Amino acid sequence: MMIRPYGDTLNDGKVQVSFTLPVDASAKANEAASVYMKKLGFEECEIAHSHELSRGFTFFVAYGTSSITVDFDKIVVDEVEKGMDFYEVNDYIKENIKRKLVIVGACTGTDAHTVGIDAIMNMKGYDHHYGLERFTMIEAHNLGAQVENEEFIEYAKKVNADAILISQIVTQKEVHIHNMTNLIELLEAEGLRDKLIVVVGGPRITNRLAIELGYDAGFSRGTYPEDVASYIAKKITGKTET
Repeated sequence: MMIRPYGDTLNDGKVQVSFTLPVDASAKANEAASVYMKKLGFEECEIAHSHELSRGFTFFVAYGTSSITVDFDKIVVDEVEKGMDFYEVNDYIKENIKRKLVIVGACTGTDAHTVGIDAIMNMKGYDHHYGLERFTMIEAHNLGAQVENEEFIEYAKKVNADAILISQIVTQKEVHIHNMTNLIELLEAEGLRDKLIVVVGGPRITNRLAIELGYDAGFSRGTYPEDVASYIAKKITGKTET
């Protein structure tokens, strides 16, 4: 099935784009933004909005039409299968693992955005989905934000964690890639990588990226606590059975 973006009419190819150019706000700046849109391959370009962010920088919201189509049937997505609900996870752990799972989570490195890790770990969770602290068969430890990878690993060792979960929200200059890579290198150096389930989450994290960097799984937008718990529980069961 071939598809195009939709604006006012199905498959009209209308696209909204926002970007910043390093120039003062002016009519010339607007024209430069329009030319840039056309160089990207858009037709019927329109600068719907522009304003000065600061001296020498102007923000634009632009519209254009694209003739490019995508064959939806050929799209392949590598993502973690969504699993059990809150009650099913607890029953699964009780029946198959027969003890509480110990999960340590944190927003590691310089990242100070706790919204992601709190949504998964905190007892109240979010969007009517209980966090890992609420699961009767999970011992959850939320270390908060800006936790150094070394400190994070030491804590996981102290509580004999089964799995560790990090949240990476800030991605400017690929700081998340460097931090994620550093964590895996530290775990490997201590001989712990194969002894722990290592999971990462964030709005720009994909399962494919996580696996490429040495993680067991990666979770992105739309993930709930039970999705993470389901994966960890089934992963541990799989390790036990092999």
